[in-house]
Amino acid sequence: MTESQGLHHALDEAPLSRTQLLGILLCLLLNALDGFDVLAISFASPGIAAEWGIDRAALGLVLSMELIGMAVGSVVLGAYADRAGRRPAILSCLVLMAIGMLAATFAGDVETLSAFRLVTGLGIGGMLACTNAMVAELANARTRSIAVGLMASGYPVGAIVGGSVAATLLAGGEWRHVFLFGAGMTALFLPIAWWLMPESIRYLIQRQPAGALDRVNSLLSRMGRPPLDALPPVGESSSKLPLAQLFAAPLARTTILLTIAYFCHIMTFYFILKWLPKIVVDMGYPASQAAGVLVWANVGGLLGAVLLSVLSWRVPLRSLLVVALIAATAMVTLFGQGAHDLAGLAWIAGIAGFCTNAGVVGMYALIAQSFPTHARGSGTGFVIGVGRGGAALGPILAGILFSLNLQLQGVAAAMAIGSLIASLALLGLKRA
Repeated sequence: MTESQGLHHALDEAPLSRTQLLGILLCLLLNALDGFDVLAISFASPGIAAEWGIDRAALGLVLSMELIGMAVGSVVLGAYADRAGRRPAILSCLVLMAIGMLAATFAGDVETLSAFRLVTGLGIGGMLACTNAMVAELANARTRSIAVGLMASGYPVGAIVGGSVAATLLAGGEWRHVFLFGAGMTALFLPIAWWLMPESIRYLIQRQPAGALDRVNSLLSRMGRPPLDALPPVGESSSKLPLAQLFAAPLARTTILLTIAYFCHIMTFYFILKWLPKIVVDMGYPASQAAGVLVWANVGGLLGAVLLSVLSWRVPLRSLLVVALIAATAMVTLFGQGAHDLAGLAWIAGIAGFCTNAGVVGMYALIAQSFPTHARGSGTGFVIGVGRGGAALGPILAGILFSLNLQLQGVAAAMAIGSLIASLALLGLKRA
């Protein structure tokens, strides 16, 4: 065992310190912020459609713009996190998110709003890649899967809390206040993250930037561990190009299959999250009640995330994921059957959210544990970034299907196929 491997092994076996727990908690809160910022456009979409008179196809494009930005941000800022560090990348993402959310309040047409949502998406996508890598490296071996899963559960928490606030803001009839609230919360987290977010020791050991030894020893002291006299030699793998190493042995098959699985399932996931408020409004309910139904979908998502994270302690993660994805296929199809009243629709949306978000959370945990430290930021960023193409495609494809006069039943059945394809890709990953 090399010196570097020995230190990583010691960190994996040691109990979590207060510094590590605080860092994981902060990543959970940042992911909650992501959850609200992503869904802000969903909460606001009925008001936008009413004010500007846009049809469903055009609305589907607006709903997807930050998802396109997220795809680019995950790849670019995920790779940046492997070069410059997790902490500076996270702070950069917060700046982009705050700028995009605030600028959206000044939008006067679809094109301008779409551009501002693209900027917001760059920050959100990078944040997801960075926090996923950060939590995987702050946790020890025993808690890694559940820590990443609980971090990912912050997404529906942000949607639930933020959605409840959004419902109140929308009751006043002004959709721009949703973005103003998001901008304020994002700006609030900038000084908090600057003060409390630690850098990853594993990153500092692997990349060894200027002053790495002092920074590592400072973190080790905060964790109650003895300092190092010198850093271990840098591994050869750290000199490879960040993206090229993902398509070389032994990572190529893992990268390809995880990307396919994430792309297909996230397409199904965002069909529910992005279109649910507009579907409810088209049934004749006000926008504030539509936001409430989306909140229930995220309550189900939170429960699904927590349950899968807890079960991952005892049950193999891939097996859990395959079951969750098959259940998601069934429930999204059932969602398309509709309901006789708002309460029934909220129940169906909650169960669909339970299954689809359990799949997303499990996917994040699987991605985090599938890549080594030197490739974790770029690997996570690539899989999530390219996979976010599915997130962007989901609302657009659904909008096109709706514009062809296909009913909700047919659209939901078509969009549910993504989760089924994802389960098949993970079966291939298991054989690998």
